[in-house]
Amino acid sequence: MARRLLVAALKYGALLLGAALMLLPFLEMFVGALRTPAERFARPPVFWPSDPQWGVYARVFSELPMGRWYLNSLIVSVSVTAIQLLTSAAAGFALAKYTFRGRALLFRTILSAQMFPFFLFLIPMFFLIRYWPLAGGNDLFGGGGNGLLGTYASLILPFTITWYGIFLMRQFMVTIPDELLDAARIDGCSEWRIFSHVVLPLVKPALATLGIFSFIYQWNEFIWTVTVTRTAPQLQTLPVGIFLMSGAYNTVAQESFRQAALAVSIVPLVVLFLLLQRFYVKGVVMSGLKG
Repeated sequence: MARRLLVAALKYGALLLGAALMLLPFLEMFVGALRTPAERFARPPVFWPSDPQWGVYARVFSELPMGRWYLNSLIVSVSVTAIQLLTSAAAGFALAKYTFRGRALLFRTILSAQMFPFFLFLIPMFFLIRYWPLAGGNDLFGGGGNGLLGTYASLILPFTITWYGIFLMRQFMVTIPDELLDAARIDGCSEWRIFSHVVLPLVKPALATLGIFSFIYQWNEFIWTVTVTRTAPQLQTLPVGIFLMSGAYNTVAQESFRQAALAVSIVPLVVLFLLLQRFYVKGVVMSGLKG
């Protein structure tokens, strides 16, 4: 009995220690913005400020166009996540449940995409967006205008399909019994109804996991966004906006202001994770069980 209590104490103690180590950077981010410049460099370090500067969070919204950056980030992240869920689920369903010539080769080709870093496609994607036919003043051959540059489409289109999403959804859908789909066909269900009413409800944990990954990646995406919004500052997202404003707030006295802006930018990610953590944990566990 004593040994079991000792093992349980060690186990929960290790878990509490790990949780504290994970939460400490986030806590430091939110609390650090409340310190005065003197407290930021005090020795020994001061964790909780004697006079919290709560007004710094209000200044972030009054002095920076946070509303515009938030709106742009939400539009781009939500759109990319929704489209990725649809394309990944549809492609995964086709690769998992339909037999056609070249299916194995197509699947291997999709998997091979992971060998190439995103930066390799940066320049080709830019020219595709720049010379998109019949958009932004371009003619049929892509000349004469700016194409899709400076539009939401330029921020969304390059991320609508992901190899990881297709792979994840295919792996989940392979485990759905074919007999279940055959029974639905016998009952008169169309292929779209089978996909939307039978298959998708069974892979909700995978959809939630992919949705969280996609949203977090897109919320933090920087390189592509700063590339295509150089001439369209009204489309800048939170990471780009905060990076560009850091040049104007670069003194020691303004360090709390920069930290407050960073803290505010991650609030939607924390809320999203807390809302979907049940599905996320279930999806990760099921992925592990499937190998």
